[in-house]
Amino acid sequence: MSGSRRFFSTPIFKMRFVARPNRFLVHGRAPGRPRIEAFLPNPGRLRELLLPGATLYVTESPDPGATRKTRFTAVAVERDGAPVLLHTHATNAVARRLLEQRRVPTLEHAAIARAEAPVGRSRFDFLLRDAEGDLYLEVKSCTLFGNGVAMFPDAVTERGRRHLLELAELARDGVRAAVLFVVHTPNVRWFMPDYHTDLAFSRTLLDVRDRVRILPVSVTWRDDLTLAREARLLEIPWAHIDREARDSGAYLLLLELEDAARIEVGALGTVSFRRGHYVYVGSAMANLAARMARHLRPHKTRHWHIDYLRPRAARVEALAVRASSRLECDLAHALGRVLEPGPRGFGCTDCACATHLFFSAAPPLDRRDVHDILERFRMRQPQIVCGSGSSPS
Repeated sequence: MSGSRRFFSTPIFKMRFVARPNRFLVHGRAPGRPRIEAFLPNPGRLRELLLPGATLYVTESPDPGATRKTRFTAVAVERDGAPVLLHTHATNAVARRLLEQRRVPTLEHAAIARAEAPVGRSRFDFLLRDAEGDLYLEVKSCTLFGNGVAMFPDAVTERGRRHLLELAELARDGVRAAVLFVVHTPNVRWFMPDYHTDLAFSRTLLDVRDRVRILPVSVTWRDDLTLAREARLLEIPWAHIDREARDSGAYLLLLELEDAARIEVGALGTVSFRRGHYVYVGSAMANLAARMARHLRPHKTRHWHIDYLRPRAARVEALAVRASSRLECDLAHALGRVLEPGPRGFGCTDCACATHLFFSAAPPLDRRDVHDILERFRMRQPQIVCGSGSSPS
């Protein structure tokens, strides 16, 4: 079986990403076509990929079926000049090909005995068989990467955590079990669970690693959406993950003001705020999740500067940057290089920073430069010595 065989039977064309009105639908434009609505078979956040103007790879079906509103399907997106597979259902076909061509490291001698293999009340993607007997394999698609690091998941996945626990239970009964993370880029060296987004999944992965084989495999996609021959096993820095996957660190609070406002902000007095988007940098070296949850509540006793601004925001979101060391000021300095500084002294009365609030006319998560900063601080390479006070590489 050729490694360059196509995974999609219908022709592929490219369009520019415009919007994502819901998890499973994207809008885009292509030359000579009206605005296109395409099905997106991926419930992940994909924010660092679906930036305005990003190139999407789209297939067209002449008969989409009664359950589909559109005949178009977005199957991949371009990043750094190369496609990244978005079609989560196609990942099992990728895994099958890798297994059949003996390209999954440590599973070269395993054959597929069955797909969608049931075990009790569970069902796993593959049952493999080799000289040692049966091995149950679950497959996950990994599209989140940067700074040489791939991470999974990019959204909270209780289902994924349950799969880990079910595989670990099989292992307790003497049945071999593994998870294959198909990482859709060659530009990474390490794999880690995304403890910033899903701490529970990450701690569970740590707990089961001695019973369940964890296999993150990097693949390369060509422009025609054929798969290159190389498949490489990534390093997992378990000690780094164990140290950093804690409920502590920094956070970003993203706020949108629909109208300009003048607001009394404690000792800062009356402060003028423009209509637009604001990013606040804070930290909590214990109970980080509770601190972020507090900020999301519009009404509470005012304690910090941000408590005066929060009730005026139409939309608010919190992003964790978990770490064992204090990154708050380094993160604020990095954001200050790409965003406009907010009021002097805002949120930084206990440090030497000019401000911990920043302004952007456009949504910050629509900006590549903001995602670059998030990747530097969230996807820290394991050789960085935590607690040194230096910025991430």
